[in-house]
Amino acid sequence: MDDDLTALDRRIADCRACPRLVAWREEVAQVKRAAFADWEYWGRPVPGFGPPDARLAVIGLAPAAHGGNRTGRMFTGDRSGDVLYAALHQVGLASQPTSTHRGDGLELYGVRVTAPVHCAPPENRPTPLERDTCRTWLVRELTLLRPTLRAVVVLGAFGWQAALPALTAAGWTVPRPRPAFGHGARVRLEPAVQGAAPVEVFGCFHVSQRNVFTGRLTPEMLREVLTTAATAAGL
Repeated sequence: MDDDLTALDRRIADCRACPRLVAWREEVAQVKRAAFADWEYWGRPVPGFGPPDARLAVIGLAPAAHGGNRTGRMFTGDRSGDVLYAALHQVGLASQPTSTHRGDGLELYGVRVTAPVHCAPPENRPTPLERDTCRTWLVRELTLLRPTLRAVVVLGAFGWQAALPALTAAGWTVPRPRPAFGHGARVRLEPAVQGAAPVEVFGCFHVSQRNVFTGRLTPEMLREVLTTAATAAGL
């Protein structure tokens, strides 16, 4: 079993458990997008990003085919990441507002960014089986973060459906009936294991291009959720 996040990240990056996702991520890495023809794509599962003692976790959906699957870092190199990291910077949780590649100097302050599915899926739609197969990684990541984790922001309904069972398996009690997703949703999870602390879980519309372009999610709405969650996390 992995005893730290560095070891876990290495194991995640070597995973080949889902044949459809393996085939797709590797095809994209070979064919490439014309704008990135000179890039050597990552083309593997994308580990989480952020310090091992994070007090706040941000859980998305999955890497983008020409974003994280290209750069090897969560929410890096696509428009969704542009929105997320700009907001994190504006509320004091990131060292810079942009995220273009793994060596760009970006640091997160007390925040770990991850996803329930670590491979880029076709049409950004993992199957329920792929989500459940990948859950083991999220459970282990949350378990390793448990000593310091105090708040979680979940981006989108898919992430919400995946995160709550993972939080249960990682040592927290999710109320019954299970809380419904919604932007601004907030639920307190009590610890189910000795030595853990309660964690506050927040729902936020996903930072997808569609949500941002239509105004369903505005930068102000995103900053408000992140600020509230950061306060709950003690950041």
